[in-house]
Amino acid sequence: MNFIALQSTDLPPGQRFDWWCDLISHDVAPTRITSDHTDDFRAAAGTVELNDLRITTMSFPELRSERTPALIRRSDPEMYELTLITGGEMWISQAGKDARIHAGDLVMWETSHPYDGRSLEGTSRAMILHLPKARLPLPVKKVDELLARRMPARAGMAAIFAHYLRSLVRQTSSMALADVRRLGTLTLDLATAFIAHRLNAQDRLPPETRQQALRVRIRAFVEHNLADPHLSPSAIAAHHHISVRYLHLLFQRPETTLMAWIRQRRLENCHADLADPQLRAHSIQDIAARWGFTHATDFSRSFRRAYGMSPKDHRHSMLDSP
Repeated sequence: MNFIALQSTDLPPGQRFDWWCDLISHDVAPTRITSDHTDDFRAAAGTVELNDLRITTMSFPELRSERTPALIRRSDPEMYELTLITGGEMWISQAGKDARIHAGDLVMWETSHPYDGRSLEGTSRAMILHLPKARLPLPVKKVDELLARRMPARAGMAAIFAHYLRSLVRQTSSMALADVRRLGTLTLDLATAFIAHRLNAQDRLPPETRQQALRVRIRAFVEHNLADPHLSPSAIAAHHHISVRYLHLLFQRPETTLMAWIRQRRLENCHADLADPQLRAHSIQDIAARWGFTHATDFSRSFRRAYGMSPKDHRHSMLDSP
């Protein structure tokens, strides 16, 4: 199992808060936690291991978390905690700065300096990417400029990174363990590229990290524009201010070309839509056009080659069978 989920409700009410405090001290860093809900602390946590990186998901009621100088002296894992807020509101203070953060925001703090964090009214939910400070190829003083700053993740590089974190956590249960662990390098590259982007320090990144970040931006662009029948290498390259030749080099893989991958993603979306009862009223050609196929014959031929049956037969087998 790649995603390990834990819930306080598996324990008697009187043990739940202590369990949570121990969990945070082990998975994040030794922290002093106080709450008005200690009598029946309802919380949940999950973990995805990515070699020396780790993602922790959390859900918890109102509380206060303090990392004091004494706790830092006791133990310091030397981590940056890059956090996506997925529900509720929180407040954090560190390094002379403070921020109120909402669902859809990113925020970062680190374990080597005191901090004070509070979850506000209701249940809060978050995903924390634990980044070893030694693995970031950026100056510590520069990275520290981002501590306790609200970083909205609704557009641009932040949105791409937030979407990646959500997708990674959602998909790990269906992935092989070796594949999940290989994603550690990609996750580190994306986090590093996001941080560098926020600091306008992209020129300090290793070439491999810059290339990996660019690939992710291009993939996100392609996914967003699959319905455009004019999506082509030249259009993709122009949007990202690179040459077509460099675009093909970025996506040079022995098993497929860039356009073959785009066609595959379009077919996968059509395959899913044709099996969706809510789309029964839409014709097969409407669904094909929805994902960028402008010629019915080409779509039917490609679909049969990919799935061993016609689009009509696939729809019938999924929607009309008893």
